[in-house]
Amino acid sequence: MGDSQAWTAAPSAAERARSVLAGAWSCGVTAESCREELVGAHTVTEEGRVLLEVPEDSVLVTAAICAPRGEPSAVLEFADVAPVPVRRRIRTRLWMSGWFTPEDGKLAFKATRVVLRQPSGPVVVDLDEFADAAPDPLATAEARLLTHLADCHPDAVERLTRLVESDSLHGAVRVQPLAVDRHGLTLRIERASSHGDVRLPFHRPADDVAQLTERMHILLAQASAASCPRALQRQRTDGDG
Repeated sequence: MGDSQAWTAAPSAAERARSVLAGAWSCGVTAESCREELVGAHTVTEEGRVLLEVPEDSVLVTAAICAPRGEPSAVLEFADVAPVPVRRRIRTRLWMSGWFTPEDGKLAFKATRVVLRQPSGPVVVDLDEFADAAPDPLATAEARLLTHLADCHPDAVERLTRLVESDSLHGAVRVQPLAVDRHGLTLRIERASSHGDVRLPFHRPADDVAQLTERMHILLAQASAASCPRALQRQRTDGDG
C-alpha cells in the first residue's frame, strides 16, 4: 500500500463543477419567486454557459421576458447522485446564481456565482476557472462504469479493500464503489451507524475508458499482492456465522 494512499490527486473544484453539469440529468430553477424542476432540459456550452430548453408557456420564459432589461435573477441547482445505492447518495450539490436571457428559443444562463458543496464543505468556484475548465473525461460514463463494477464484479470491490488501511475497515458492513474520475476510484465504507470514504488514486490519470481499464487492472494487481485486512477478515467470519 505504502505511498498509494498518500497521493490524493483529484479534480479541481472548477473541474468537479463542470463534471456535475456534464453528468446531471435534471436541475431545479428558481427565478422571480417561481420554481421549476426540469429533466433533460439543459445543455452546456464549451465555456460553461447553461442553456435551458423549456416550454413556451413556462413561467421561466415569462419571467425572462417581463423582467427589467430581460435579465431576471435566478438560481440553478444540480445534484450529483451516486449511481450505486449507498447511504446519502447525493455526493455533491452545485448552485449557480445569475441571470437568464432569451436566446434562439432557449433561456441562456449567465452565472455570476458558482458554489460547489462537497462533503468537506462549500467551495466558491472562480468564474474564470469555471469557464476554462473541462468536465472529467469519464463523467458521462461514470454511472455505467460504477454500476457494472458493483453489480458484476463485487469480488473485485472486495479485493480492492486490501489497499485500504485496516483501521478504516473496522466495523465495516458493506463497501461499494462511490465515484470514479480520471485520477482515482473512491470507495464508500458503510458501518452500522456511520460511513466513510477512501480514495484509491491511479498511478497516472486516465483520459478515456480504455486507460481506466488499465488503471483498474493495476490497482487490482496491487490488491492481489497485499494482505487481507484483519477488519475485513473479521467481517467475513461474522457474516459466515
